Amino acid sequence: MGPQVAVPGGGHFRTVIHYGPWQCRPAFMRSCESKCAATGNTLMGCIWLADIKMDFEGPVVHAGSRYGVTHCCCNYPPVAPAATRASRSRWNNIRDTFRREWAKRMGAWPSDAGGTPWQGHHVFDLGHGGNPVDWDNVIPLPQDLHQYVTDSYGQCYAGTPPWNSVGVDYPYGE
Repeated sequence: MGPQVAVPGGGHFRTVIHYGPWQCRPAFMRSCESKCAATGNTLMGCIWLADIKMDFEGPVVHAGSRYGVTHCCCNYPPVAPAATRASRSRWNNIRDTFRREWAKRMGAWPSDAGGTPWQGHHVFDLGHGGNPVDWDNVIPLPQDLHQYVTDSYGQCYAGTPPWNSVGVDYPYGE
């Protein structure tokens, strides 16, 4: 749960991120099938990484929105190791600036109890051509969850359970 962020004109919002990973709900799996097919690829699996909620409370209205962050594991060819290293270098060069921009838009970039910032996870992974500096391709993840998600990508690209089958519509409660 992020801090409250004041909004010009009154009110405030708070970003709340529910982290998976979960099996993709049916609608997300169908969307991934279409996305893969549109690029001439086959869907191997789908990972629902997180749900990002933006709750707004203003002088007149209380509202919110929700955005499911998913990764479609299409049978994309892996990029060359040198290209992956170059992408990681681009990310390393912009990481601090990215976190500051995140803070302006979403509230403070999360950190652990010792003050170490969480890692940035590339939703469309760098090893398959993901953009290392695209705002819509990076979410914060704590170290232990980041490693688990990274390991799950290999299973997803291999088309193995549980990522190759659908899950429930809402895997968590509020």
